[in-house]
Amino acid sequence: MKLSQLKTIVKEAVKEAIQEEMKEILIEAVRAPKQVVHETVAIPQTSLPKTDKATLRENMINVLDSMRPGANGTLNATTGNTPLQVTSTDTMNGSLPQGEVNMDQIMGLMNKK
Repeated sequence: MKLSQLKTIVKEAVKEAIQEEMKEILIEAVRAPKQVVHETVAIPQTSLPKTDKATLRENMINVLDSMRPGANGTLNATTGNTPLQVTSTDTMNGSLPQGEVNMDQIMGLMNKK
């Protein structure tokens, strides 16, 4: 027997063996019950130190206090604290009126719906 003939016989035998094994593996995989994988991811929670929390809280309170409505019912978010002043009805120039809107005006617009 020649060496080339032996090689082809071995190749064919190995190919047949692999095909049979693969067929058995695939049939076993199809017949096996499906396993449901549940994955949980733990998210580490970072917390601020108490001193940073206190500072943050104090800063937030200061900002909110500065925005507290004044005697005329407007928010003091700007230093101008002047009522809305419409000086021109020209909408083509792209500028908005200067001043602030009274909270009663905003609530009136919202309650009309």
